[in-house]
Amino acid sequence: MAKVIIIGPGHPLRGGLATFNQRLAKEFIDEGHDCSIYSFSLQYPSFLFPGKTQYSDEPPPEGVKIHSVINSINPFNWIKVGNRLKKENTDIIIVRFWLPFMGPALGTILRRARNKKLKKIICIADNIIPHEKRIGDKPFTKYFLKSCDAFITMSEKVMNDLRLFQKLKPAKLVTHPLYDNFGEIISKEEAREKLNIKSEEPVILFFGFIRKYKGLDLLLEAMADERIKKAGIKLLIAGEYYDDEKSYNELIEKFAIQDQLILKTDFIPDSEVKYYLCAADAVIQPYRNATQSGVTPLAYHFEKPMIVTNVGGLPSLVPDEKVGLVVEPTPKDIADGILKFYQLGENYFIPHLRNEKLKYSWSNLVEAIKSLAD
Repeated sequence: MAKVIIIGPGHPLRGGLATFNQRLAKEFIDEGHDCSIYSFSLQYPSFLFPGKTQYSDEPPPEGVKIHSVINSINPFNWIKVGNRLKKENTDIIIVRFWLPFMGPALGTILRRARNKKLKKIICIADNIIPHEKRIGDKPFTKYFLKSCDAFITMSEKVMNDLRLFQKLKPAKLVTHPLYDNFGEIISKEEAREKLNIKSEEPVILFFGFIRKYKGLDLLLEAMADERIKKAGIKLLIAGEYYDDEKSYNELIEKFAIQDQLILKTDFIPDSEVKYYLCAADAVIQPYRNATQSGVTPLAYHFEKPMIVTNVGGLPSLVPDEKVGLVVEPTPKDIADGILKFYQLGENYFIPHLRNEKLKYSWSNLVEAIKSLAD
């Protein structure tokens, strides 16, 4: 049995990173290891957080110890937490890295946390080069990466970005595991009844935080395509604005597509995620740029075909005309992709989805971490 500590967001913080860390901890625990999470008492100062709240109203995950102790902007705290970790006699430290802003805090903590028993510090890198660039990104990232012994990325794009900074340290590319902790698949009829969506309507889903790089503006323009309007296709937008809401409302008014949209622009609690995924015919990711996306393994779990743009790591995760469709990031190509999806039909993709999702296991990720630690 190994003692494993995961450094990164955990309950009561909300979002995909916390969900991932808690599910990974559970996998380690289920395999007989001692695993806990060191999370944040302060994750983001208010000027860096674009949403309404950083905290979840959901109950904490059962059986996972979460220590909310890291203050991302207090150097004295970094030293204190690092010293505390040093005394833990940990075998493996796993640290999440998604934003250069976290580099000074995490890099300092990890330098203090080393002890004789510790085998490796392994970083799971969601991004190396951020979607939205800020002053200090490069030095903060370099400082953090030097504190790690090995790396896991979940897309080729992130692996390539990593190798711009770290050419020699061990690294493995592992497929992002399925988010299988949001409940089982329910019928489309049950999901639509819950959300008050008509059973006969064609509905595609845009899911997750709304940020500029995710290309919702491109999708809104695609929805204005006369062919889409004539087909009666609806767009369900489920996720909180992390961007200027006004600019999207102006586009909706400009394109006169109010009647084609079903808006749920609030944070979606974990307990309600299954209703949105199961109500849709397909999930659409019209991103302008991407590394990987947590929405993709979510769609795999609920066996929903995907329409994704040909950017970053998305095409490699969504084999074209098998589990979904890959299109160029323009309104016309997105509209063409939506129409092609309905021509082929949802059932065309299901056998491929069920076969492909077998690759997306948490045990594969745990094995990769353990092999890097040896």
